[in-house]
Amino acid sequence: MRPERAGRGPRPAHSRDEIAAAAVRIADADGLDAVSMRRVAAEIGSSTMALYNYVSHKDDLLDLMIDAVAAEYRLPNGPLGAWRPVLVALARQTRAIAHRHPWLPRAMAQRPGFTRMGPNTLRYIEFVLTVVEGVLDGTTAMELIGLLNGLVFSYVQSELAQTEAVRQAGDSAEQFQASLAAYLGSVVASGRYPRFTQVVTEGGTAPPAPDEIFDRIVNRLLNGYNPAPGT
Repeated sequence: MRPERAGRGPRPAHSRDEIAAAAVRIADADGLDAVSMRRVAAEIGSSTMALYNYVSHKDDLLDLMIDAVAAEYRLPNGPLGAWRPVLVALARQTRAIAHRHPWLPRAMAQRPGFTRMGPNTLRYIEFVLTVVEGVLDGTTAMELIGLLNGLVFSYVQSELAQTEAVRQAGDSAEQFQASLAAYLGSVVASGRYPRFTQVVTEGGTAPPAPDEIFDRIVNRLLNGYNPAPGT
């Protein structure tokens, strides 16, 4: 409901979409901490003071950025079919978006809840509510949206942290896995952790692929919202 430009004056030289895109580019390249009013103004060829005519403060930038990347969802227009596979596919999209924009989980944590809902975010919410209509009541569906996104963002943060740990150590992924396997081997050999040893032994030598683990935990979350078999 904010005007594109506060106050009176000439036709605005920039748009919120342009400002959001600039902030997203900066965050994608250099992280969320690099996003500032000064840096965004420079990116669009404006002065910092002029930027305040469009956004009041950095929280406004975060809201614009979150909503801008929410436009990347590809939501089907045709028949949806069973609700659970649709939500699993949607969770995969959320994960992919978060990997393209690694700053997103942190930005979402800084803007909690549904207090900031732009048009692209509302499009996503409306889609989920449509998917589960007749299966879950509205309050429960909104709860599910929050839990599902929280799960996905937490999973992505773990993936990103592991990737960063490998990068900082200067090891290849294979070297990292080899060192981890050696450590687990020593833990098993110690005999001090019989239950953990059983888990490691049951898991086999090759750990499941991240995609497989992701789908499994998403489905386990959805199990809690399955009101009856076959729904």
